[in-house]
Amino acid sequence: MTLLAAALLAALPCVYWTEGIDTRTALESAGIKRVCVAPELVDAWRSAGFAATPVTAAEFDAREALPPPGVAARAGVASPTRSPWVVANGWRVARTPAARFKYEVPAGKGVLAAAEAFAYGGDVILKLDPADLPAVGQVLKFLESLAEAPGEAAPDVGVVDDGSDATGEVMNLLTRRNLPFRALRSPSSEYRINIAIGTPEYPQSDAADPSAFALKIRRQLTDDQRTLRVFGSEVVICRLTRGAGGARLHVLNYGGRPIEGLRVRVRGAYGTGELNAGGTHKLGDYVSAGGFTEFSIPRLETYAVIDLR
Repeated sequence: MTLLAAALLAALPCVYWTEGIDTRTALESAGIKRVCVAPELVDAWRSAGFAATPVTAAEFDAREALPPPGVAARAGVASPTRSPWVVANGWRVARTPAARFKYEVPAGKGVLAAAEAFAYGGDVILKLDPADLPAVGQVLKFLESLAEAPGEAAPDVGVVDDGSDATGEVMNLLTRRNLPFRALRSPSSEYRINIAIGTPEYPQSDAADPSAFALKIRRQLTDDQRTLRVFGSEVVICRLTRGAGGARLHVLNYGGRPIEGLRVRVRGAYGTGELNAGGTHKLGDYVSAGGFTEFSIPRLETYAVIDLR
């Protein structure tokens, strides 16, 4: 294995496996190469060709738990006209990027959890339902095949993090509205908008309704100043990173059903865009003009990566 391949493999979320080496066939059949196992089993798994990392049960339990991603029903809310309640964890990683996280996800949630962890670059361990092994193995193989991503995250606003639940919920709603943020200790001149809950401009009363608060920030920012926009869906969240070689857009579908013809606009002029989604689809209606790049994704299953150059 080359150094680059080893680095890319290490960047993938690790599958937490509590079974013995006699169960290796289940993982091999799924194409899963990286596992987190009990320290006394590391040598055996490595000898079997796996990239094994020692993790004790206590270490796993101590990690911050992330809820299974997707769309959740809310008790007492039955109206079909209301916006879907998206459960997404990217804001948690963006808030504390050095933290250690874990997922314990039921069957059917493993692929989205793995993709979400990769998109945000978190230190994440996945505890899966065995039924999800083949699907998760397939997405991990796809992620491993991607070239190294360019650059750093591209936030629209800064959020001064006071550690409160109210500020966390603001971060959550900003992310769900595709208004990426950077968590700050204090306001920064790098950002035109610095959100600090409890100040005259952003009082606690505003934060009581995070959805309205996110709309307020969108209006302050203006759509022409936004890093990215997603048209036609309330269940798609994107994460953009930029660098000297271009940009990479991670596109996550939390709705559980494929989406046809999703339209995305990215701030910046990029001459070409490559769609990577484990299939043969190409971006449609690609236009780069006026300082923006806009395109359609013909069909979005759970996750896609778009490299812009």
